[in-house]
Amino acid sequence: MSTTLGLFRIRVLNYTFCREACKTFLNSPCNRIFAKICAMSLIKSISGIRGTIGGKPGENLTPPDIVKFVTGYSIYIKSTASTEKVKIVVGRDARVSGIMVSNLVCGTLMGLGIDVIDLGLSTTPTVELAVTEYKAQGGIILTASHNPGQWNALKLLNSDGEFLDNAAGTLVLENSELTDNEYTPVEQLGSYSTDNAFIDRHIQMVLDLPLVDTGSIKKANFKVVIDAVNSTGGIAIPKLLKALGVKETIELYCEPNGIFPHNPEPLPEHLHELSKTVLEQNAHLGFVVDPDVDRLAIVSENGWMFGEEYTLVAVADYVLQHTPGNTVSNMSSTRALRDVTESKGYSYSASAVGEVNVVKLMKETHAVIGGEGNGGVIYPEIHYGRDALVGIALFLTHLAKTGMSCSQLRASYPEYVISKNKITLSAGMDTDMILLKVEEKYRDQPHSTIDGVKIEFGNEWVHLRKSNTEPIIRIYAESVSAARAEELAEKIIRDIKEFI
Repeated sequence: MSTTLGLFRIRVLNYTFCREACKTFLNSPCNRIFAKICAMSLIKSISGIRGTIGGKPGENLTPPDIVKFVTGYSIYIKSTASTEKVKIVVGRDARVSGIMVSNLVCGTLMGLGIDVIDLGLSTTPTVELAVTEYKAQGGIILTASHNPGQWNALKLLNSDGEFLDNAAGTLVLENSELTDNEYTPVEQLGSYSTDNAFIDRHIQMVLDLPLVDTGSIKKANFKVVIDAVNSTGGIAIPKLLKALGVKETIELYCEPNGIFPHNPEPLPEHLHELSKTVLEQNAHLGFVVDPDVDRLAIVSENGWMFGEEYTLVAVADYVLQHTPGNTVSNMSSTRALRDVTESKGYSYSASAVGEVNVVKLMKETHAVIGGEGNGGVIYPEIHYGRDALVGIALFLTHLAKTGMSCSQLRASYPEYVISKNKITLSAGMDTDMILLKVEEKYRDQPHSTIDGVKIEFGNEWVHLRKSNTEPIIRIYAESVSAARAEELAEKIIRDIKEFI
């Protein structure tokens, strides 16, 4: 590889046969270098604050950093609240650092005169729902999502239980740098209360959805394996499956102790045990969720991945059969959702990457279902947030009503494969210039520049996005086969080399 393009290039195919290749990479010196680099990190963004626990303030997610950013968020919430007294809902996943972080967050909020409703061990969608149910002015979810156990994060919500947009997030970061903040005197401290049962309320709200048919699920006599990576999915998902009428549930890693048994991102290379158990137990399917339960991946009865890109496709297919309307996913998600939507006579739209962008476009286009290709299902009938509980309930209903096996259902959808690549440029290289040159070269092709550059070639596409923190360009390509997706990615990489 040219030294101009840096030391590393990573490729991951979203395809069942990629398991061994991914396994090799995870054990490679290259990945170990990345892991070492990431061992000490603090990442500040509009969507929240995440970092590794311990170390020095400003470099990691330390107690002073937690207090600092919660204060900045609280100043923003208080400035936009329509009531003098402010309530914030707090919930956490099962990470080992969760109690420590929660105590700091709740104490800081109280020190600013804010009433705290602490859900304790919870899920991201549960906290989102609780914000609106409690008519709170905001919410903080303590989770680093799919990141390893040494990470934690503050995910910040507005009064609608949705993630902050760019303008709000920017204000939070600016407020966090203020040095003259004042905390409230003792007689004005915020109150503290707990609600350890809101997951049950969340489950009931899912059961109450008109498109969730517990009778059909019960008749199907499903046997389901669930991997909850020892986080709060281990509390929520078994309860949900029982309430839905699933005949038998086999639990893997459902103890919420925060000790992740494998990489917690629900990707094929991390799910060998789930696949094996589905086969050994002759189960109908397997579910896996990430630590905060907003992403859902599925294993078919034959042990093969259903494909996290296709979680949303299958759920959307079912919803569109019963609800006329449009769909939305982000620009790096599979074209299969567009195909399914247009086959039913409705419109599909693609947003910039990021849940807040998907939600914004869903509202603008009156979408009845949407989400992201990482297994994130957003169903506005219940709330505007990725929700694995909703995804499970709608998927099982769909599967039960079709009478198909999980693999048969998957085979009924258009087959696409995504090749995911990134190239690291030399320091000082102008990534905007490179993206502009790519756009100019393919200006006669249908393309979009709302998030980097996405170029369409019939039913194929390539999406280039730059990193905001590193000299990296991510290159995603999708086609009907792994080889063709690779070929498309290679074509664009050759173009970039020529431009350099």
